[in-house]
Amino acid sequence: MGRIIIFTGKGGVGKTSTAAAHGVKAAREGIKTLIVSTDAAHNLSDLFEKPIKEEPTEVIENLYALEIDHNYEMEKHYGTISKALRNLMKVGENKEASEALEDIIVFPGIEELFSLIKIQELYTAGEYELIIVDCAPTGETLSLLKFPELFAWYMEKLFPIEKVALKVLRPISKVAFKVDLPDQTAMNDIERLYMTLSELQALLKNREICSIRIVTIPEKMVVEETKRSYMYLNLYNFNVDAIYINRMIPKDIDNPFFKQWQALQEKYLEEIQLAFSHMPIYRMKWYEVDLNGVEALTRITRDSLQDKEIFKVLKCTQNETFEKTDKGYKLQVLVPFSTKADFDLFESGTDVIIKIGNFKRNIPLPNVLKKYSISSAKWEDGALNIYFE
Repeated sequence: MGRIIIFTGKGGVGKTSTAAAHGVKAAREGIKTLIVSTDAAHNLSDLFEKPIKEEPTEVIENLYALEIDHNYEMEKHYGTISKALRNLMKVGENKEASEALEDIIVFPGIEELFSLIKIQELYTAGEYELIIVDCAPTGETLSLLKFPELFAWYMEKLFPIEKVALKVLRPISKVAFKVDLPDQTAMNDIERLYMTLSELQALLKNREICSIRIVTIPEKMVVEETKRSYMYLNLYNFNVDAIYINRMIPKDIDNPFFKQWQALQEKYLEEIQLAFSHMPIYRMKWYEVDLNGVEALTRITRDSLQDKEIFKVLKCTQNETFEKTDKGYKLQVLVPFSTKADFDLFESGTDVIIKIGNFKRNIPLPNVLKKYSISSAKWEDGALNIYFE
């Protein structure tokens, strides 16, 4: 069984160099490793000072790097489905409407989705023992990680018709309504994509394989975003197993310019340690030069990444549990750093919908709960407890 470690954090905190340093460390320990960038603004090539494209490139012995081409992966997996949607929503010869349709059928975020599918393919192929993922800044990463679950949910709603029914309706629709329903090839691709999304969700939430690590720096705005990111990742039931505090100014620097800065860092370092006291925390040094090249990354591993267990799952938290009660069932969702006022809670068919800020999670309910309804909900000690009777 391989390992996937996903690094995320606010833009500019040094997550790419942190992820790459892990790659160098793993390779030097004899672990065949692939580091993958899903960020549209790739910078692995700059960091390793070597051209890196859409196919794995060897950087050093046992370490390969890949900058995923979103458009290439999307066309490879989504081409026939996209064509089917165009046919289903024909707009005649109206060029302006046709151009607008092009934007509609490419769902927001779907290009990045196929970055994850590429990672799944690489993991399934089993060529690498460790896959390290350098993600885009936090907000985009959250959107990316929740997209497989969200898109699979929409696919269930958009394509509920059985294939047999489509075979009957397809010729009628063309004559009576002047539209083409998805052909067999497109439906097979839709079904395959749906199955792929289901497998991708299972992989990303498999706590023995995949974990997410947040890179932060000891500054007020970044610390607050780190807390929110952790809350949202818990909401979507991902396993965060470590926090990295980057750009810590060494205490032995004898320069008055850094004294006030050091005092501020100590203040926010204490806040991070208090907020994440239940998790492994790694401190990363601030360096006086740009960290480019393998030797510079080796310096990071030597100074800050000596933990022999660092490639294992460092912590495993069950963020979402169902349990039987005297009157029915309870669903508990861990959402630390939230308050009761942050939540909106809905029940829709067989889904429970939890909304916090701009993020919404649809949680499908088990069959055993179909005859139950939400009776109450309580926020207690960083957890939302939803009761069904």
